[in-house]
Amino acid sequence: MSASFAAALAAAHDAAGGQHHPPGALYVVATPIGNLADITLRALHVLQIADAVACEDTRHTQALLRAYGIDKPAGAWLAVHQHNEAQAAEAVILRLREGARVAYASDAGTPGVSDPGGRLVAAVQAAGLRVVPLPGASSVTTLLSVAGAVGDDAGFVFAGFLPAKAAERAASVNALAAEARAVVLLEAPHRIEALAAALAPLGDRGLTVGRELSKQFEEVARTTCGGFAGWLAEQPHRGRGEFALVLHPQPARRDDEAGLRVLRLLLAELPVKTAVRLAAEITGGSRNELYEAALREKKG
Repeated sequence: MSASFAAALAAAHDAAGGQHHPPGALYVVATPIGNLADITLRALHVLQIADAVACEDTRHTQALLRAYGIDKPAGAWLAVHQHNEAQAAEAVILRLREGARVAYASDAGTPGVSDPGGRLVAAVQAAGLRVVPLPGASSVTTLLSVAGAVGDDAGFVFAGFLPAKAAERAASVNALAAEARAVVLLEAPHRIEALAAALAPLGDRGLTVGRELSKQFEEVARTTCGGFAGWLAEQPHRGRGEFALVLHPQPARRDDEAGLRVLRLLLAELPVKTAVRLAAEITGGSRNELYEAALREKKG
């Protein structure tokens, strides 16, 4: 443990030590996706006071906690991964019913988001026991924050890992081609070239690629679906590392004049906000632009 993490543990105690952390609860703890400094003070405190730590890979999480200066006895570790999640939930529930605080962490990022944890949480909730989320690192929100792909009047879709089989992957991409909103994808290095080939038919649709996010060799690049395979091939190292990708929104095809005509008709009968919402849904126009047009109509 470095001196900086010793200070972080002390700061974690000062910041979160006075807060209420009830016994008999499962704490879902987000851990760094690469940079150890991305742990939260609250996560450090809960990991210190937890009676048991359930995790995807006990060796990995044990090494992570030791890097922060947190050591747990052998009996405090519970392995909960995708192959035993349903059965391992029983052991976690037993600990919780005995009044233990159990912290759950996946290998990196936020549990239950393309990581094990969802079935464990569902089982604990079904048993009538408390689940407490501890927010923190996530490759999804990390890449979205720098992609510039989510506007004021549109959300995003989280697709995660596409199917491994080529035909199923192609079918998934065909479905995403019709999605007007931004789409977040995740991929492992050994399948990234296959994903690039599957996305190529989407041509000029924008794509933001995040490789090794938060790590020393982090790379964030803007390309297109058609150009992604070429981007990967430009540098040999680009095929290595964990990937998060944002498929940018499909540009809306709309007739601005038609949108204004529909808006004028609706304004004659409806309040501004309702008229704008319906006009946008009917014509595919931008709510912001239609709202400004509605204000001009009212003033005129």
